[in-house]
Amino acid sequence: MFDIGFSELLLIAVVGLLVLGPERLPVAVRTTSLWIGRLRRQFTEIRAEVEREIGADEIRAQLRNEEIMDQLRESREVLESTSREIRQPLMEAGEAVRESKDTPAA
Repeated sequence: MFDIGFSELLLIAVVGLLVLGPERLPVAVRTTSLWIGRLRRQFTEIRAEVEREIGADEIRAQLRNEEIMDQLRESREVLESTSREIRQPLMEAGEAVRESKDTPAA
């Protein structure tokens, strides 16, 4: 995350030793490391929560798309059955007209 080298850490340790003294420095380091650990855990939890929400949104969108596809399939089936129902009488009527043309009028 941060690019801190050994020389920077050594400088921070020396400044901390001079400012806090040898008695309070271990307590300060321990407290600081506890806070850093808590912050990392919080960031990890927040990131996991955001990823779960994004995943949930994607699942909702996928379910919505599947629902739309199902509706389209149903509409297609209805249109095809209606087309068959209409086509059959038209074909019969067309055959009847052809037969009437083929038979000579008396």
